[in-house]
Amino acid sequence: MLVFDGDCGFCTASVAFVERRLQPGCDVVAWQRADLPALGVTPERAAHEVLWVTPVGTVYGGARAVAKILLYTGRGWAPLGALLMLPPMRWAARGVYRLVADNRRRLPGGTAACAVPAAAHKGDTG
Repeated sequence: MLVFDGDCGFCTASVAFVERRLQPGCDVVAWQRADLPALGVTPERAAHEVLWVTPVGTVYGGARAVAKILLYTGRGWAPLGALLMLPPMRWAARGVYRLVADNRRRLPGGTAACAVPAAAHKGDTG
């Protein structure tokens, strides 16, 4: 399951791209409509980063979630996902993900609703 911020225009456009181009064949749910307690996720974490929840309930966030989506999708995307899981690419991906996520309100499609609450930065797991 892919869980994203449904109030954020940038996130919604990004997920639409994933659905159209990667065709992940999984449930895609805005965190505002997801059963977060059943997923073992707090609203703060869901507002902070995209989440990939495996069928057995393992939750990956941020850049790791992106890598896992690419791996899951397979085809030509899997090698990129595998690369993003390996150091030092994993570290670089995490930094780039945080830069984009923290500034998504400034990106195309972004609005004030895209701003990540300051409290969400605590316990960054991306």
